[in-house]
Amino acid sequence: MTAFLVRHSRWFLFLSVFAGLILPDLAHALRPLLPPAVAVLLILAMLRMDWAAVLGTFRRPGRVALVLAWVLVGAPVVMAAAVSALDLSAGLRAALILMAASAPIMSSPALAMLLGLEGSLALVVVVAATLLTPLSAPYAAELLAQLPLDIAPWELTLRLAGLVAFSVGGAVLLRHLLGRARLEQHGQAIDAGSVVFLVLFAIAIMDGVTAELLANPVRTVLIILGSFAANLGLQAAGAALFWWMGRRAALTVGLVSGNCNMALLLAVLPAGVHPDVPLYFALGQFPIYILPAVLTPLYQRLRAAA
Repeated sequence: MTAFLVRHSRWFLFLSVFAGLILPDLAHALRPLLPPAVAVLLILAMLRMDWAAVLGTFRRPGRVALVLAWVLVGAPVVMAAAVSALDLSAGLRAALILMAASAPIMSSPALAMLLGLEGSLALVVVVAATLLTPLSAPYAAELLAQLPLDIAPWELTLRLAGLVAFSVGGAVLLRHLLGRARLEQHGQAIDAGSVVFLVLFAIAIMDGVTAELLANPVRTVLIILGSFAANLGLQAAGAALFWWMGRRAALTVGLVSGNCNMALLLAVLPAGVHPDVPLYFALGQFPIYILPAVLTPLYQRLRAAA
């Protein structure tokens, strides 16, 4: 069963966002699991990380620093400039900027490996960006998104830092208790657990989206299309900006630029945040869950042309 889950994980994730729409009662019931699911996903991802590869990538710190500067600072600045010219609600503008300011999704290294890209570069960017997001994202929310959060940026920083620290601490403790050999032995089971929690997350985050779709179908569909455009636009911008590093590295930067871990922010945002922010974060899961299955042939062709 675990092998089946892992082997077909892309399609399970593809279908799970639609399950959340079709089964709104289930999405509502699972909604309270969102914050703990995010923490568990972080722990499972860090259990499976190759920390030797992370340290090895830091042998070229200049390259990593440039990619991190783009992911955490450059991308939200570019997004802020892009959305300033659009007729969007304040909540949608803020959501797009916060999306761009988020760390890459934790599955980026595995996806990069699957596509034949630089998995080690994706891995170190994911780890470093996740650890730095508590310092950068709250100020992107205040300075670029101008989003009234009802809490100070430092408090949001503490919330994010607490979530990340809990996950890192949990992963370190489990690695110590289980040992490397046992973790490698049960690696597939850990990956299957990640798939299960990703499916639960995708269903839960759709809470309220079905009602919004029925009440405002045109607007909801336009936001979904916009989320695809934002994801692909950031991928294209990241790849173009780092093309000088070589095709595989540039495509890796593009991959981590567009697939943003909005779940981290969603787990700590206050309840009174503009409703368009969690709405966009939910609808923004469509490209994250769908594009890997759709774009795999394109990425493989681009890589093969190198």
